[in-house]
Amino acid sequence: MTIRVFLSAFVVFLVGCATPGARSPHSESASVELPVSRQATSNDRQQSAKVHAELGQLYLQQGSYEVALDEARIALESDVSYAPAHNLRGLAYMAIGKNALAEESFRRALSLARNDPEINNDFGWFLCQTGRPKDSIEMFQVAIGNPLYNAPVRALANAGICSLRYQADREAESYFLRVIRLDRKHITALYWLADIAYRGNRYADAQMRLKELHVAIEPLAQSAWLALRLARKMGDRDEEARMLGIMRRKYRDSPEHQKLSRGEFD
Repeated sequence: MTIRVFLSAFVVFLVGCATPGARSPHSESASVELPVSRQATSNDRQQSAKVHAELGQLYLQQGSYEVALDEARIALESDVSYAPAHNLRGLAYMAIGKNALAEESFRRALSLARNDPEINNDFGWFLCQTGRPKDSIEMFQVAIGNPLYNAPVRALANAGICSLRYQADREAESYFLRVIRLDRKHITALYWLADIAYRGNRYADAQMRLKELHVAIEPLAQSAWLALRLARKMGDRDEEARMLGIMRRKYRDSPEHQKLSRGEFD
């Protein structure tokens, strides 16, 4: 199965060769501290940088990437050593496909705040999205290992998705199980737990996860397609017919329906 992020409306986004200077999350010398974005500022220039970086994050979330870049530039003009502004610039460059500039910005951010969990999570997602999923895991581990990080679910889910991209199902499953211990209705984790169980012939486990998922949301194309195939394997004709009806009524234009039409069940 081609690995892609489940349900584009719910993409986790912040989203080998270690980052120069980055410490292992298990290193005795690694410090645990608040993300720089949550630390108090010490002077007016840093405060200005913080305000513009936060504003840029809002524009980034709205899809106004060029405006986010402008805010990052203004923040860095105020304080070139403010790591979250470099991170913001990395995210904005990533969003518009300027990956070389994005990586340069992320690495600069890490050189200023190498243990920052937010920056490590975002750079990890960048590495994963640019064909280096194995390299991304160390970044996620830094974020996950910081007890002061207020979004561990994000990093755990990202680590799970990126583990799948190099076929490390057991590793991915471990991350997703940790996600649902923190958020029982996390739809990305529930879907991939079901998918991993299905591919491992653990049909009862897959069925349980799909039921949990479909309590949280209405079946969408990917989850309905998985549920339909699972029902076929388990000989549940009623559930198979129900999912078939959903696929035909709601998802005729989906890649999953195309597979259904071709009879590509596995």
